[in-house]
Parts: sequence; structure tokens; C-alpha cells
Amino acid sequence: MGQSVNGWNDRDPMRRILRTLGVFVVCSAAVPIAVTVVILASFLFLPLPAALPAPRAGIESRISHIYAIDRKGNPLEIGIFRKFEQKIDVRREDIPLIIKQAVISSEDRNFYNHGGVDLRGSFRALWADVRNKGVVQGGSTLTQQYVKNAYTDKDRTITRKVREAILASQLDRQFDKDEILFRYLSDVYLGEGAYGVGAASESYFRKPVSQLTVSEAAMLAGLIPAPSYYEPRGNPTGADSKRKLVLGLMLKQGFIDQAQHDQAVAQPVWLQSQGKPPGPVTLVYPPVQQQTQFPYFVDYVKRYLYARYGPDKVDRGGLQIQTTLDPEMQREAEASVANALKGTQPPLEMALAAVEPPTGYVKALVGGRDFYNGSYAQVNLALGYCPPKARYPEPKFKIEVAPTCWTEPTALTQGGGSGRQPGSSWKPFVLAAAFQKGIPPTKTYSAPGTFTAPCKPPKPVQNYEGGAYGRADLRIGTWKSINTVYAQLIKDVGDQPTMESGYRATAEMAKKLGITSAFYSPTAHGNCNGNYALGTLSISPLEQASAFGVFAARGLRAPPTPVLKVVDAQGKVLEDNTKPAQKRVLEEIVADNVTGVLRGVITSGTGTRANIGRPAAGKTGTAQEWRDGWFVGYTPTLSTAVWMGYADAERTVTLGKCGGHCAGGTLPAATWKTFMDQALQGVPATDFSEAAPIKPIADALQRQKRGGIDLGSRRAIQDTPEGGPYQENPPPPRAFAPATTTTTEPDFFTPGPTTSTTRRGPFP
Repeated sequence: MGQSVNGWNDRDPMRRILRTLGVFVVCSAAVPIAVTVVILASFLFLPLPAALPAPRAGIESRISHIYAIDRKGNPLEIGIFRKFEQKIDVRREDIPLIIKQAVISSEDRNFYNHGGVDLRGSFRALWADVRNKGVVQGGSTLTQQYVKNAYTDKDRTITRKVREAILASQLDRQFDKDEILFRYLSDVYLGEGAYGVGAASESYFRKPVSQLTVSEAAMLAGLIPAPSYYEPRGNPTGADSKRKLVLGLMLKQGFIDQAQHDQAVAQPVWLQSQGKPPGPVTLVYPPVQQQTQFPYFVDYVKRYLYARYGPDKVDRGGLQIQTTLDPEMQREAEASVANALKGTQPPLEMALAAVEPPTGYVKALVGGRDFYNGSYAQVNLALGYCPPKARYPEPKFKIEVAPTCWTEPTALTQGGGSGRQPGSSWKPFVLAAAFQKGIPPTKTYSAPGTFTAPCKPPKPVQNYEGGAYGRADLRIGTWKSINTVYAQLIKDVGDQPTMESGYRATAEMAKKLGITSAFYSPTAHGNCNGNYALGTLSISPLEQASAFGVFAARGLRAPPTPVLKVVDAQGKVLEDNTKPAQKRVLEEIVADNVTGVLRGVITSGTGTRANIGRPAAGKTGTAQEWRDGWFVGYTPTLSTAVWMGYADAERTVTLGKCGGHCAGGTLPAATWKTFMDQALQGVPATDFSEAAPIKPIADALQRQKRGGIDLGSRRAIQDTPEGGPYQENPPPPRAFAPATTTTTEPDFFTPGPTTSTTRRGPFP
């Protein structure tokens, strides 16, 4: 018979010995532990007739390939996913004493005193395994761990543990301790595809192993028991806790003194993607990425697939991944963002996401100015935000509407971006809730410079610089983004005439449209001042683009996806989105009326700089103190969100190209126009369906049965010619101009200088 995959020959005396030992082990379950000790000890110390087998070969990975289809129908490879299984060769003299001490103190403090097997620990573990008829306890020395990595399989069986102990004893007789330790440190797995301390040092710290500090050595040693759990990029808190534990063991065993210990403990694990460190830290760099021409989109694909299939399947499974990317549109998106940021400095950033409304296909995505370099390298600001559940524990915080991402985490809420306040680009969700209830766009509200709800203590909502507008209907209130109108409207959209009810209805509407971070807590958000209508939650550009796409698709929602099809190495189709699943989340009449109002934002409201000369609708948004600028808009075929702000903190954005402060109607709107002009070249201009009039229903029972709206004389209008049969009376031309104001609001009119740098309340 030939040799098996593990290097053991059936005729080998060692194999016969092992089989005999297995019989004794089984029998020892019914006799005292002393019998087991005698049996095992005899094999550990008697001469062994066989030589050590050859070490196993490394694990082979298959590369996954990512493709897009260009506009000529040709496949284009845009990247690959692979497991970077590094094993950097190092010399014995390259490995510093400090990493040896860290590993010995945490893994095997008696390493230099035992013969490859710690008898006390092994017998204790073996007896526990025998009693439980399986491996339940550790007890391995460094030598045994090396044997497991290099010679045996990793099945959790008693036979493997016995074989491991025998080989460890034999290895200890053939090599000196320093050689065994060198082999172990060169081979041990330390997470993220890094095998050996040389590869781990380069991967995590971007430095050769010879330059490791005490704190860095302790962090690496702490990874050994569970590298996937303590891996610092995925679990920096766990990695830091384990690092401190190792430092304590090093102090206790005399490898470092108190001063070294205290200095190292004061250097917490800090990810480079978190920005500038607050002081001395154990700095961990992002993993080396396979270079791609579209890094932000490929990063999104990776996160999307990781959430569904896990990293191992994606990085080792040899998948064929066809994406939804339009390469030309992606180039235009990157050029538009780069042009907008030209002449500025980091950490000022911009993100852009473009989604096809009928399908949910993500056609382009840019998450910042540079994916590979800078303090925010590999942070994708177009993706991801979920309010931390731990920050809102019940019963301290009463959660009236829970965010979807708490129970259904996706790539959109795990993308690395922190999410930002959308300002007035949140108002269309309030508007949709109002139309759903039956409130028509002609509903008129007072539009004073300041509105104070009956709260205790009073919390006034103000327009920009307190500008007053007399009275305004919902169209004018949206076009001019009048905060005081929306602070009153949100009270009317709920089941009850209360602010709290309106907040709940708005949060539920945002969730239906796909904002997975949308939630409402009266403890966190208040319940009567109206600010919830003005965009105080944090959301991501991709979710904004997707949610506005529901209006473009006349109430149908197709979840956003960057993937068209995924096929594994055996040809099995794992995912097929070529026939997107749509779900109706809004009545057509509601979506059409929202679109009808938002068209006016571009033609005559705060978003005139986004006018692309074809039917389009959208909304500007500016967070308090000009910290975040947004423009989210759509045509029937493409929905795009643009965000601009500082990545490191929410602070005022002021640029000459914005004409001063960067409100949503300035550079974000202009960037949206630049991108859409190019993205829609060659695409025929199509108009939106004209909206049927919404008429309020007085009867509560009838409203409940019919969703709160009167559909007029027609239930649906999809068969009518473009333009539709419905006519709305146009509003008076200038009856809603500000009464008196000393400044020009960039979000409202042509950007210009302001006479005040103080902003009182969320912006349009």
C-alpha cells in the first residue's frame, strides 16, 4: 500500500503503535486515569521506530473573478477576489526576542522545560476527552500546535490528539527548542490570510517583524487562540482586550518590567481608517487590496457578497461574478467627483451613488476621493450606516420604530461610512406620508420665520435666517424648503393629530422606501418640536438614491444590488438577479404626486443648479451649520444621490466654488447635473406620468379602507398618454416670497455672500 495524504504508511510501525494505543485509550474510559497515564507516557518516552513525516503542503485557493458588461456588450474584468495567504520567509535572527516572549507567556510558559508535551496539561485534557467521548479541552504545547499545523489534520478527535503528542515528543528529541520555536512562529496562522509572524507584521503594521514593539508583539500573540475572533480589523475591541491580557502575563512572568508594561498598555489598538490617532497607539493598517480601476464599486460588491456567502466562499471559491456596473457611467461618476473636489484638501470628501429605479441595479458608485491613499483609504462613504443598538438600550430608550438594519444587516449598513444627516433631502418621506394619508399638495400652512410647537420647554424651528413666507402650500413649502411648513405638516401625517404619531408614520414610510437606518425613539428624537421632519437621522447616499428611485418607479421598489449573477466553480448559479423582484410599497398616485412636487425643486426651487434640460425631480438637503450638503434626484431611468462633507467630523463646509457655505443646492447639485448630463447621453428623454389629484377623505372608515387617499375618477393612469389628463391649478407667481431677509440662501437662489455665519436650526 502507498502513503496516505498525511504521510503515514500502513506498514509503518508507528501506525501499528498508534492503532494499539487507540485501543488502550478506548479501554481506559472504564479504568482509572492512572492506566491512561502509563499508556501514554510509555509511548512518549520509549524509542520510536519511525521518522517524522514530511510537512503538509499549503492550502490552495481559487480566485473569484468580477465582471461588468460595457455598452457594446463586451465582458470586462474589473477585479478579482482572492485570499492573500501570505507566508513571508524570515531568518531566525530576524524574529525579535519580544515576540518570542509574548507567545511563550500567553501560549506555553513551560516551553523550555518540557519534552514537547506538557504531561500534566495533556493528561488532564486527555482524561476529560475520554470521559466526554470527544475533544473538550486543550492542553497543547507550542510544539504540539506546530505539529497540528504542519503534520496532522485538525479534526477534533482523541486519536488526533494522541498522534499529535507522539509526534511532538519525537520532534522535541530531534531539534533544539529555538529551532522548534522558530518553525512555529514562521508557520502559525494569525488571521486575514497571514501565516507566520513575518507576514502578520507586514499585513497589520506595514513593517518587518524585526521592528515590532512590545504592544504590537502582544497583539500578535493574542491572535493565536482565535485569529478570526480577535482579528483587529474586524474586532478592534476584542483584539485590544486580548493584547492587554498578554501584556499582563508578560509582566507576571518577568519578560517585561512595570514601566514597559504600563507604556505598552497605554497604546490601544487603533485602525488607520479611524483617522488621526489621539496619541500613542498600536496602529493597524487596512489589508492590502488587489488594485482595480473601480475600487469603490468593487469594495461594495465584496461587502455585498460577504454578507451573503461569507469571506471564505468569496475569496477562495472561484466564483464568477457578473455585476450591474456600467463602466462608462462609473468613469463619469469618478470624473464628476474628482472635478468637484479639485482644489480642495482631505478630509473634505464627496460620495455619489446611481441606481436604476425599475431594477435596483447599482450602475455607479464613488465613496470618496481616493480609495488607496490617505487617512480614509478603504473607507467607502457611499455605503453603510446603522445606529448602534447598544446606544439605545431599552427601557431607557423607548423604540417606537426599530431600524430594519438591527434585524437584517446588509452591505448597505456595514460599509464603513458613518452615515450623515440628510437635512431637507429627508422631507420627501414626510411628503409621501402626507399624500398617503390623503393630504393634497394644495394644502396650505402658515410659513412664519419661526414655528414653536406647544412643547415644554419650547423648542422653536426656524427657517434660514428666520425668513418668513406668509402662507405656502406643500408645493411651495417643498420648492423653497420651508422648515416651518414641514414642522407643522409632520403632525398631520400620523394616525393621530400628534407629533409623535407623525414621527412614527414618517419613520415607517422611510423604512418602506428602503432606508434601513430609519427609526424613531421619543426618548432620542423628542415628540413635539417638529425637527424630525428636517432630516436629523443619519443615512447613506446609496440608500437615498435607492429610496428616491421608488418615486421614479411609481411606487415599486427593487432592492439595490451590485450583482447580476453569481456562479460557483462547479457551475452552480448561486444568485440570479436578471429578473429583479419588485414590490409595491407606494400607490402610484402617491409616488406620482411626490414626483410632481419634486420637479419644481429643480425648475424653480432650491435645486435650479441641477437642471439638466429634461424631465427630472429631486431635493436639496443641507445639515445644520452647512456640515453636510446633499442633492438627490432622478429621471424615470436613473436615480442619483450626491453627498459632500468632511469625513473626520461634521463641520462647516465653505468653498469659493460654492459661493461661500456649501449648501445642497450649490456644489452637490452642480455635481449631480455634471454626472447626469454625461450618464444620460444617448438615452431618450422620457417624461414622468402626470399625477392624479389627491383629495382628502373625511370619513375615517373609508380612509382606512382606501389607504387614506381618494384616487379621483381613475384608479391608475399608466395607460394614459404622457402628460396625463389631469390639470392642477398653478400657484400664484410670487405670493410666497420672503417677507424680509438680510441674506441670500444658497439653497434657495443663486449662491451669494451671506451677512451672517450663524445658522439656527436644520437647513433645507
